[in-house]
Amino acid sequence: MSTRPELVAQRRVILGKKVAGLRRDGILPAVVYGHGHDSESIQVDARAFDDLRRHHGRNTLLDLKIDGGRARPVLVHQIAEHPVKRKAVHVDFYLVTMTEEMTVDVRVVAIGESFAVEKLGATLLHQLDGVKVRALPADLPQTLEADISPLVGYDDVIHAGDLPLPPTVTLITDPGDIVLRVQPPRVEEAPVVAEAEAEEGAEAEAEEDAEAETEEA
Repeated sequence: MSTRPELVAQRRVILGKKVAGLRRDGILPAVVYGHGHDSESIQVDARAFDDLRRHHGRNTLLDLKIDGGRARPVLVHQIAEHPVKRKAVHVDFYLVTMTEEMTVDVRVVAIGESFAVEKLGATLLHQLDGVKVRALPADLPQTLEADISPLVGYDDVIHAGDLPLPPTVTLITDPGDIVLRVQPPRVEEAPVVAEAEAEEGAEAEAEEDAEAETEEA
């Protein structure tokens, strides 16, 4: 018996701009496709999908049941969000074959403490939010952890090839790509204009003093 999260869907007959009415009724329009399966318009309960999204990672395998049929393993391939409310307005589900590897993006999460950041005032920069990996669907990681404790000096970096990967996962991103970098603190420089104004003021004062001395003489 599968232990994957289950999501119930129905075939969708409402298409185009009319799907706005579905969203108002708490229904999320979606499509499912992949591996010889023609793109099929479906719909899911928006609240049920939001709950799954909150409790499971992007690469979590789901069992999708359409109109009470057989559950099929899918991945969330793409989510379109409302630009202001950040709620899902459309979802693409990708039908997977459990015996075939696939390539996905995996988010990188920094863990630990960096001496350069904590003690030297440096800033930790995420050069890449994630990396591409390839694995069987059941072996896809939700996130990859990057230990930042080796970052002790300015300009220290962590490359994609430094990330610890399970033996069943292959890195596709160039191992030499920088994922995390330590940036030295910025040194505030006095504006050139201010310096010039200060110099002009000093010169003006000197001229006034010289004129005063001349008048007294």
